[in-house]
Amino acid sequence: MTVTAGGAPGATHTVLATRLGQVTVVQEDGTLTGLYFPRHWPRPDRTAFGPRADDGFEDVERQLGEYLAGDRAVFELPVQVKGIEFDRRVWELISGVPYGKTTTYGDLARSLGAGIDPRDVGAAVGRNPLCIVIPCHRVIGSTGKLTGYAGGLDRKRARLRPGMWCMRLLIPM
Repeated sequence: MTVTAGGAPGATHTVLATRLGQVTVVQEDGTLTGLYFPRHWPRPDRTAFGPRADDGFEDVERQLGEYLAGDRAVFELPVQVKGIEFDRRVWELISGVPYGKTTTYGDLARSLGAGIDPRDVGAAVGRNPLCIVIPCHRVIGSTGKLTGYAGGLDRKRARLRPGMWCMRLLIPM
């Protein structure tokens, strides 16, 4: 399966080293459109990334580093997500899950309305083109079990490890 990251004129990408390993970051005219781990599933269309251009990603790199270090709870980056309406609704709900909290696929399905299958929500979560920025790692199974993550369960576990980052920025100093 392949998901298109965009591919519009003006798309560029870089590869950043992070605490969770390398991530490929895609921008279109300065707007963040993709953030992918190696072996990301579903596989993004790498031809849509545009040429590699290591300049112009400094703000993404800084904020991603701060977030992964626990020094930032919210990203302040211009983003554009491409997907069908259902997927975008799911991604919007995920974006509302507070830092340090989790939700379930079932909770998201119920928020979307009657008749929505949690498995359909799971599929939309899996198509998230902006892992970490749209915090799909905060979505877990109904029993509390960690389920699929584009970057692998070890990365998801690292993001959710109790006490690692949770709540530090939410309490005024």
